[in-house]
Amino acid sequence: GAMEAVLGQVEQLPALVAVCRSALVRAWDPPTLQRALDWGRYFQHLHDRLRARPRLRHAVGQRLRRARPGAPLAFGQLGRCAELLGLALLENRALPPAACRRLLQRLLQPPAARPGRLALLARRKAACCLLEPLRSSPPRSPGGPEPGLAAEAGLLLGRLRDEPPGEPLWLGGVLQQLPQPRAFRVVAAALLLVRQGGGPQQEEEAGAGPLLSWLLEDAERFAAFCQQLPGSLLASLAAHYSQISERYLDLLSGWGSSLLYDPLQGQWVKGCPDEAELSWEELRERFSCLCKGPVMLSRQTQAALKLLKARDGDFQVCGLSVWTDLLLEVEKDLRKR
Repeated sequence: GAMEAVLGQVEQLPALVAVCRSALVRAWDPPTLQRALDWGRYFQHLHDRLRARPRLRHAVGQRLRRARPGAPLAFGQLGRCAELLGLALLENRALPPAACRRLLQRLLQPPAARPGRLALLARRKAACCLLEPLRSSPPRSPGGPEPGLAAEAGLLLGRLRDEPPGEPLWLGGVLQQLPQPRAFRVVAAALLLVRQGGGPQQEEEAGAGPLLSWLLEDAERFAAFCQQLPGSLLASLAAHYSQISERYLDLLSGWGSSLLYDPLQGQWVKGCPDEAELSWEELRERFSCLCKGPVMLSRQTQAALKLLKARDGDFQVCGLSVWTDLLLEVEKDLRKR
C-alpha cells in the first residue's frame, strides 16, 4: 500500500514539470514555488533510496513512462528532479517577480548541505537566463540607477567569485546572450560594485579580473563599450581601473584624430560621417567628464591632451588642431566649477 502511494506520487511528476513550463505559474506565489521545489527534492531522495533496488526502480520507471501529460521521464531523471523543475521555471517568463526572486535565492545560494549538481548546473543556467532586464521592473526614475541592473551585476559577481582561479569559460557566452548595450551596462555595474564592496583583494581580483579580460581583450568590443555607455559612467570606471583609463584615452585620441575642421560650418566634423566614431560634441563631453573626475584622473587626462596638442604643432589658435580646441574647452569647463 505504501509503495502504491509512492508510485501514485511519481506518476504526477511529468504533470508537475509540464505545469512549471506553462502559463499556469503566473498565479504562483513564493510558498507555491517552494512546495514545487520541495517535491523536486523529495523525488531526488526517492531516486537515491531506490537506485540499488532493481524491482522498485523498474516499477517507478514504468509509472513514469505511462504518466501523462508531458514528455515521458525515465528513472534516472528523478535524480535530477530539482534541476528539471528549477530550469523549467527559470526559462518560464510567466513566473511572477516574487516567485522568481525566491527561485533565485534557492538556485544561486543552495544550502551548504546540498552541493553538487544542483549548485553547478542550476547556478550556471540562472546566470545565463537571468542576466536579462528584470521582467517587471518599474520605470526608471530620472537620474536614478536603472532598476535591476545592480541585481544582475551582483548575480554575475557572485557566480565569478565562486569559480576556481582562472578565467571562466562560460563568461563570454553569458554576456553574448544579452543585447548591447545591456551587456556592457551589466559589466560596468559589476566592476563598480567590486570597488564599492571594499572586500579582500582576492575577492576583487576574482570579480574584476575576468570582466576586465573580457572587456579589454577585444579592441572592437572595447570600442563599442566606450561608444555606447555615457561619459560619466566611463569616467567612474576610469577612476577605479588604470587599465580602462589608459585604453580609453588611447581610444579617444584615435577618434579625435579622425575629426576634420569644416571652415564653412566653423566646427569639427567626422571625416567619414557614416562611421560610428564620436562627434566633436561627444568627444568634448567625454574629455570633460574625465577632467571632472578625481584629481589623478583629471591630471592624467589633461596631460594626455597637452601631449597631443604639442605633437600636433602646439597651436594656440582655434580651428588648426582638434587638441588645442579640446584643451581650451576642457579648461573653460574646469574654470566654471
